[in-house]
Amino acid sequence: MIALDEATVDGLATNSDAAKNGKALIAKKKFTKLHVSDDGDLLFGECQGSGKDPYKCSVDYARADQPTFRCSCPSRQFPCKHNLGLMYAYAQKKPFTKAAVPADLQEKREKLSAKKEKQAVAAAAPPKPKQVNVAALAKKVKAQLDGMDVLEKLVHDAVRLGVGNMTAKLAKQMEEQAKKLGDAYLPGARMALNGYTQLFADEGGKFTNKKPSAAQTERTNTEALDQLARLHAVIKQGRAYLKKRLDDPNLEVPTDTAIAAWLGHAWQLAELKARGLTEPDAELVQLAFNSHDDPARQELVDTGIWMTLGSGKIRVTQTLRPYKALKFIKAEDSVYGVVHVKELCVYPGSVNPRVRWDASTTRPLELEDLKKVRSHGRADFAAAVKDVKNVLKAPLADRTPILALNYKTLGKVGGEYVIEDAAGNRLVLTDVGMSEEPPSLGMLPLLPRAVFANQMMIARFRHDLDSRQLRVKPLSLVTEREVIRLTL
Repeated sequence: MIALDEATVDGLATNSDAAKNGKALIAKKKFTKLHVSDDGDLLFGECQGSGKDPYKCSVDYARADQPTFRCSCPSRQFPCKHNLGLMYAYAQKKPFTKAAVPADLQEKREKLSAKKEKQAVAAAAPPKPKQVNVAALAKKVKAQLDGMDVLEKLVHDAVRLGVGNMTAKLAKQMEEQAKKLGDAYLPGARMALNGYTQLFADEGGKFTNKKPSAAQTERTNTEALDQLARLHAVIKQGRAYLKKRLDDPNLEVPTDTAIAAWLGHAWQLAELKARGLTEPDAELVQLAFNSHDDPARQELVDTGIWMTLGSGKIRVTQTLRPYKALKFIKAEDSVYGVVHVKELCVYPGSVNPRVRWDASTTRPLELEDLKKVRSHGRADFAAAVKDVKNVLKAPLADRTPILALNYKTLGKVGGEYVIEDAAGNRLVLTDVGMSEEPPSLGMLPLLPRAVFANQMMIARFRHDLDSRQLRVKPLSLVTEREVIRLTL
């Protein structure tokens, strides 16, 4: 039996227009036939288009984690609007009649089944050892070490100049010089340096002569000092990491540190699996989602915040869409069901590591799932703050870690929103300094009164360098009946 709800179908659509058009087909009663196979794994039907003959479309769940979409229409989108309409009709419990699978469609299913069996046999066979050109790899690592010298020189120049004397013009020049890091196979290090130079650009990432306000200059200088300290750590840890690789006969990428990603190593799924960085049969619930523009990296970033139901660990997914390749990479979207992944790949890292998977199935979110999510919340704010401070001690740690917090009350004190635990410990809420996600505090007055007591908050911590206080940004609230997202 296929488990589908409208939220799951929304997530399968390539874009919002496709989803809208799929639903419109049902409203206009364009489907002349709606069938489901005897085994319950195949939806198929006919949808009247602009031509004389209706389009024949089907959605095959023989592979539950990788449904196959077929349609006789000329669209190159998969799923097309006819596939989506078929699934929306099923999710809306429109009448589907059981019918024999047409011969041509059955033949395609059999070919797919044979292909699947062949792949299963290949997967069960002992993996062939990957051939690595050690000499070429060693040459690349040495080039990266030379690139670290370039980065060190640029950072030292910035330190000698002083953040107070850095101008937009000088920052632009430094960003141009940093292009050499890309030639040295250090794209991540280049982006880290751009994170410093972009502090002196405008909101669109452009370097202008517009003079910032005194308050803005003070905030920029504080952040710049922190960025320089992080760049120093990138240089120190990056050199140690590269030298460690050169000392290894196989030049393996260490998994006990996240520095590889800082320098620009792009982990592949096969690589993560080969290194044992996986978790079997994981169920995840997405608790927040946002897309933002990152001028420093020259890309759009789609970020999902997820909780693993079994462990309660909060992980993130990221789809990076470079400006130059936007039309080739599908944008991610919110997911409202429970995603089951047979093999979850987890990137090296401590708190909130990035995760990926290559196949999954989705089922509707149930009240029991929400109960499990809420059971993983931290009810002791003092202990949570202590853990966050320990994380932030590492110079290259994520500066805005995410925790699930069970609060007793949510309200205003002295004009600021706060959450309080059962022991009276309070955390101040803020939108300041976390522009990657939309502001969320403005949503709070619109919420029902019931959410202001005894609920869970998915909160992003931030250490305010000026006030030297830890504050949190609310991303979503989890009640007994729903997930209320605040950063859509």
